[in-house]
Amino acid sequence: MTLLSINVNKIAVLRNSRGGDAPDVGAVAAACIGAGAGGITVHPRPDRRHIRPDDVRALACLCAGHAEFNIEGNGFAPARDGYPGLLALVTEVRPTQCTLVPDGDNQITSDHGFDLRADGPRLRRLIAELRACGCRVSLFVDADAADIGRAADLGAERVEIYTGPYAAAFAQGDYQRELTACADAATRARAAGLSVNAGHDLNQANLGAFKAAIPFLAEVSIGHALISEALYAGLAPTVRAYLKILAP
Repeated sequence: MTLLSINVNKIAVLRNSRGGDAPDVGAVAAACIGAGAGGITVHPRPDRRHIRPDDVRALACLCAGHAEFNIEGNGFAPARDGYPGLLALVTEVRPTQCTLVPDGDNQITSDHGFDLRADGPRLRRLIAELRACGCRVSLFVDADAADIGRAADLGAERVEIYTGPYAAAFAQGDYQRELTACADAATRARAAGLSVNAGHDLNQANLGAFKAAIPFLAEVSIGHALISEALYAGLAPTVRAYLKILAP
């Protein structure tokens, strides 16, 4: 079964917009796990716009023995006041998985994958350091990456396919080309010995077709859509609805 990892960044955005501790990120993560989610994802950024290092530490403790913990981020972003850097956080909390994403401060959200050839040398060194911490490493990649199998040569164990273009095409009603590109990327990654994750703008409407096209999908990371849908239907029922879509 494909693991559902829920990104709780949006809960932190809401909390930070008011200050204080409400809504409680840990309580939301616990409710997601209680409803059957197999993982929790966070994407701490250097500007601390949502998830903060103290959240990472607390969620690592919460997930231990109960769910996978996935930390996303740019491993090349320098440490700054209040943010020790991605490698330092991973070294400290030892998550199940670290997903490397080439994002910058000026990006509202992740919108492209790595250039595996241009970024290869420094990715190889960083991946080795992350794996020495005992965590699985996944690389965020575009569906049209011609050299997706290179991720395995660099030491990664998984890739996460960026599904933003697929989701946008699905919303327009003409998505087969983008879906085929994602399925082809997944097949090429699998042939290289990589497991396949996916994420970005996946929702209840478009997830079923995506899973059907990639039945060996290891994990989906979903945050914005799931939290948005939960405002109407409730958190636990929304989590269970996603799990029903992902069931074999």
